[in-house]
Amino acid sequence: MEIERKFLVKNDSYRKNAVVEFIRQGYISSDVKKVVRVRIAENVAQLCIKSMVSQLSRLEYEYRIPIAEAKEILDNICQKPLIEKYRYTVRDGSDTWIVDEFIGENEGLIVAEIELESENQEIKLPEWIGKEVSGDTRYLNANLIKHPYQQWKNSEINDVI
Repeated sequence: MEIERKFLVKNDSYRKNAVVEFIRQGYISSDVKKVVRVRIAENVAQLCIKSMVSQLSRLEYEYRIPIAEAKEILDNICQKPLIEKYRYTVRDGSDTWIVDEFIGENEGLIVAEIELESENQEIKLPEWIGKEVSGDTRYLNANLIKHPYQQWKNSEINDVI
């Protein structure tokens, strides 16, 4: 079970002391209630299946696959555009945050996620965290291929403060 909350980011101070990797991912199924995704992160490729349980929780199954096969699936089977992003892993006290800086069709979008033990778990927000968007389905990666951030109108873009 994956339980996570998602936030917009106010500034780039999360970058100091973060570990960064490049991710390229695509969707075979982008129905937000049941997602099938292929991802290459650095030198690891995975097939991931997710099923929505609640607004914050999803069943998640991940399987390693050969990189050559993942590239073939991304290039020939996945819906376009692909999601490309730099992922920063940030330690803040005892918490680990994941910050995704999107490029390509979703350039300009930066979101932070934290995985939780339970939906009611209290968390301390770092100073660089902005507005919570956990319940806003526009920010789901599976929806960003259908309606990329670069196509959002100003009225659709939430303030990050």
